[in-house]
Amino acid sequence: MNYLEIVLIGIGLSMDAFAVSITNGLCCTDLKRSKMLWLAVCFGAFQGLMPTAGFFLGKAFERYITVIDHWIALVLLGYIGGKMLFDALTEREEENTYALTAKLLLMQGIATSIDALAVGVSFAALPDIRIIPTALLIMSITFMLSLVGVTFGTKVGQKLGSRAQIVGGLILIGIGVKIFIEHVFFS
Repeated sequence: MNYLEIVLIGIGLSMDAFAVSITNGLCCTDLKRSKMLWLAVCFGAFQGLMPTAGFFLGKAFERYITVIDHWIALVLLGYIGGKMLFDALTEREEENTYALTAKLLLMQGIATSIDALAVGVSFAALPDIRIIPTALLIMSITFMLSLVGVTFGTKVGQKLGSRAQIVGGLILIGIGVKIFIEHVFFS
């Protein structure tokens, strides 16, 4: 596998993290740079660790992972997005806040990197793959795209105001459904 192929895989794997980063920026328009960096580090770390874990799990567990990975993503993102929608629609305007907590980032990191675990399993079948440099490249790409996404989302979220949390919830639910549909109908 050549460098360009790994870069393209990294970009593909990071798209869900990029979209969730935009959503977080939409809903948390007052994020400090340190929180934006933590978000990007979290998403990048999960995107790097999951293919590494998948690689070492190997083909022996592939069928078990691919059977449930899309369900995990659907449930986690559906829950987070649904909670955002519920909070946005039931709370008064001045109380409507979306807190980007460590627990929430952890759940989002797992949900957006489940596909990377399956990719890591497939890497185990390739004779010439070096998993550590490959995982570091995927991690770096995801870090950069997540940082761009949350920065962009913050700027757009300031313009959307209170509607940003509704948009964000719908986006997260949509990403969960997209992952589910891809795995059920197109794998």
